[in-house]
Amino acid sequence: MKSHTAYLWFRTDRRMEFLNITGQVEEELAKSGIREGLCLVNPMHITASVFINDDEQGLLNDYEKWLERLAPHEPGLYRHNLTGEDNADAHHKRQVMGREVVVAVTAGKLDLGTWERIFYGEFDGRRRKRVLVKIIGE
Repeated sequence: MKSHTAYLWFRTDRRMEFLNITGQVEEELAKSGIREGLCLVNPMHITASVFINDDEQGLLNDYEKWLERLAPHEPGLYRHNLTGEDNADAHHKRQVMGREVVVAVTAGKLDLGTWERIFYGEFDGRRRKRVLVKIIGE
């Protein structure tokens, strides 16, 4: 079995932002030479998410509004922020959107559904963060 590890780095302009990273993950898969296996994509930060969904701007805007209703960025609302942080809402948003994705690799390609794309979701942005891409297989 072979493995390939890469780190993708992001710095978003806004506090909450969604980036389609499918192309970057596909590039890493091509570099790996792996034809059959699994691809793990994981944000290395507790205030960010990786998830799979449709790359449709209306849906992404809906996510922003929905997440802000679920966990508003109101620093005085959360006990976590008594530690000097102001990002408790980002931790909650990450819980809802998920920690990581695993995608099958078939015939050297990500085995995604027709409209499925891999997204990096940032909930406490404006600083540099990384995403792990780990591909294993033959």
